[in-house]
Amino acid sequence: MEWSTDRKGSIAESAIVHAAIKLGLSVSKPLTDGDRYDLIFDLDRGLVRVQCKWAGLFGDVVIVRCYSCRRTRDGQMKRSYSSDEIDALAAYCSDLDRCFYFPIEWLDGRATIQLRLRPTRNNQQSGGQLG
Repeated sequence: MEWSTDRKGSIAESAIVHAAIKLGLSVSKPLTDGDRYDLIFDLDRGLVRVQCKWAGLFGDVVIVRCYSCRRTRDGQMKRSYSSDEIDALAAYCSDLDRCFYFPIEWLDGRATIQLRLRPTRNNQQSGGQLG
């Protein structure tokens, strides 16, 4: 079954809420839709604005998009996230039934975050992240 983008977003958000609560975090949801974050986590260091994403599994790599994409009358508009808007990004991979958390520093200048589930076949060490 192929889900719509909205359905995937709802599934990802609910899975992330579930995982955060299991970790003992307090989770809140904004009452309005004007902000770019989906959730607020109450961490020891304070409140954290979290954007939720669906992560795809492609072979041995989990790929998380670090931008939003909206359809406009001029075509698709891609927009990245800034530290003025969010403090972290959380992603859910349905194929693994696993959530990932990335502080805003990980998003700096990236279109995607790619997490390898296994080491590369050529033993490359630089430029990759093991999930």
